[in-house]
Amino acid sequence: MSTETPVPDGNPGLIGVPTFLVGSVALGLVLVGFVPASAGSASIPIIATATAFGQAVAAVWATRLNQNAVAAIFGIFTGFWSSYAALVLGLTHDWFGILPADAVRTQELFLGSWLAVIVLLTLATLRLPRAFTILFALIDLALLLVLLGTAQASPDLTRLGGYTVFAFVSVGAYLFLDAMSQATGGRALPLGAPIRA
Repeated sequence: MSTETPVPDGNPGLIGVPTFLVGSVALGLVLVGFVPASAGSASIPIIATATAFGQAVAAVWATRLNQNAVAAIFGIFTGFWSSYAALVLGLTHDWFGILPADAVRTQELFLGSWLAVIVLLTLATLRLPRAFTILFALIDLALLLVLLGTAQASPDLTRLGGYTVFAFVSVGAYLFLDAMSQATGGRALPLGAPIRA
């Protein structure tokens, strides 16, 4: 007689992907100037609640299913989104004692640190279907463009970063439709062969 608890079936992406997408859309709209610069924290209510929380729920769910790679991805993005919310709120309300003169360097530190981790994550996805690698490569590009836009005080680069966010949102939406199709008894959508076997 086995004493192991059976692992339930499920797909944490059904929560993780759409909550990632809604925060990404909100951030992309901020970056392209949908709201004025004075309302730069307009995306934080979505990001701090729905996105960061949804990523955490998906990470815990994936852990419960022993889907370690999925748990790692959603756990990493839990950290990204919650630390982004903390950065914006902290700089806006002077929570961390960072002088206004140091705000740009602080943002560069944030963007550069996360770019390094997401590039590493991108390399780790080379054995997954190609759509995942494309998604993470576009996230890398968006982070790089926003980092350069911040460092060079270039609204054009930052705006281009925002449009790149919409590009990875499109890939993420396709991945969500694939997951929902399978969850509702449909067939899987083609995601492409892995770059590396």
